[in-house]
Amino acid sequence: MQYTSLTKDLSFSRIIQGFWRLDKWQQTPQQTLTFIHQLLELGITTFDHAACYGGFTTEGCFGQALALDKSLREKMTLVSKCGILYPNQELPEIKSHYYDNSYEHIVWSAERSIQQLQCEQLDVLLIHRLSPCADPEQIARAFEILHQAGKVRHFGVSNYTPAKFSMLQSYVKQPLITNQIEISPLHLNAFDDGSLDFLLEKRIKPMAWSPLAGGRLFDKTDKQGIAIATQLLEIGKTKDEDRLDVLALAWLLSHPAHIMPILGSGNIERVRNAADALKITFTEEEWIKVYVASQGFDIP
Repeated sequence: MQYTSLTKDLSFSRIIQGFWRLDKWQQTPQQTLTFIHQLLELGITTFDHAACYGGFTTEGCFGQALALDKSLREKMTLVSKCGILYPNQELPEIKSHYYDNSYEHIVWSAERSIQQLQCEQLDVLLIHRLSPCADPEQIARAFEILHQAGKVRHFGVSNYTPAKFSMLQSYVKQPLITNQIEISPLHLNAFDDGSLDFLLEKRIKPMAWSPLAGGRLFDKTDKQGIAIATQLLEIGKTKDEDRLDVLALAWLLSHPAHIMPILGSGNIERVRNAADALKITFTEEEWIKVYVASQGFDIP
């Protein structure tokens, strides 16, 4: 496994395991614990959560597994996100779908995540999405309180544009260490809208959600997906690799922005495939061929 340094005292595994669908995997706490052990054996140490995942339940599911072997906490890096609210059975007091970036909510959500995950501290807390009417002073105050209390080590954002990132950083004392954004061979926006250029300029490494475009890459009816898959498999012949997911992840990993893909599968074999992607490197020529296949027309 490769690791990427985000700060002097924090590194992420290049492959990150996400737990967005943990509630759908139908695992017992013991089965989840076994999965965690398997991830750690592969060198995958960074685990991505969010308060709202699974109707606000998945952090609790993970925490029940971690409680079976508390010694594993020191071997992992726990990331969570806050700010997205929607009606759910777990928290019936939430009546509508909205964003809450208030001081009170951020502190409450971070403390709830710590309790649900059954850990004493989050390694990283991200604002899941910036509310159009967010008060950056409240976000900064929440970050400061959580940091001073030792409840959160580092902070970052998710789904932020470069302008929004810079705006928030101007208020926050702590460096924002990452931006979790959608990046995949089928979603090229970050390569073209300045998002990755900004992060390269600031020497900040991005986390990539939905790196396989939610399965679209394997959809035999998706025109864009078919074009990308054809090109990836053609390049794969020169690398003795015919696993499409491995090639797609290798393409992302080959970008100089040090993209860190977040996996969404609870299938350990698919995770092992993802780890194999680190063994493959795309040349710039090969990388551009996939980019062209995705956008559907040649570069200038």
